[in-house]
Amino acid sequence: MLINKDNHSSNSSKYHRHSLRIKNYNYSIPGAYFITICTYLKENLLGYISEGKIELKVLGKITAREWLKTFQIRKNIQLDEYVIMPNHFHGIIIVLTDNSRGVLYTPNTGRGVLQYAPTNKFHSPSQTIGSIIRGFKSAVTRQIKGLDYPLLYSIWQRNYYEHIIRNENELNRIREYIQNNPLKWEYDRENGEGKPDEIENIFWKNFS
Repeated sequence: MLINKDNHSSNSSKYHRHSLRIKNYNYSIPGAYFITICTYLKENLLGYISEGKIELKVLGKITAREWLKTFQIRKNIQLDEYVIMPNHFHGIIIVLTDNSRGVLYTPNTGRGVLQYAPTNKFHSPSQTIGSIIRGFKSAVTRQIKGLDYPLLYSIWQRNYYEHIIRNENELNRIREYIQNNPLKWEYDRENGEGKPDEIENIFWKNFS
């Protein structure tokens, strides 16, 4: 059974929402976004790395299935490169100019920020990135609840990382990072037992 930690905290002020979104940027307009979602306490719930490849656990397989479903449900987005790691998930979401997939507008601005996307429902425009992430996280949680999986907390951290991709060069660099992520798990900054190397630090420094 899953118990959302947010509903059992004696310090509710700790979870007040703080807007870290980019000023004057319309998050419902088309563009490309680099998304990172971590598991609660960054536990290795989704899989493990073996010989440079990710081997998915049950929760990781559910995560992959629901991510692909997101593309089927929402006709205004295109899913690009993604990877499921032991304790986090990277993906690129492309928001289209209309419902015809393949038409893309990429904004020429943006820095990485943490965003708030809980699994509980509240009203929000369906076109926004936040709504997409909420729907995805909620769908994974529902599937896990259906299995009566023995977890005592929500699988996801409340926040997620979002970066607006500014140009094609940056898009390709992020794609390459995602593709190579399993090979470089020992240097991944999300790996509690790893030690980020210079390449890892430079990659993320560009988004700070």
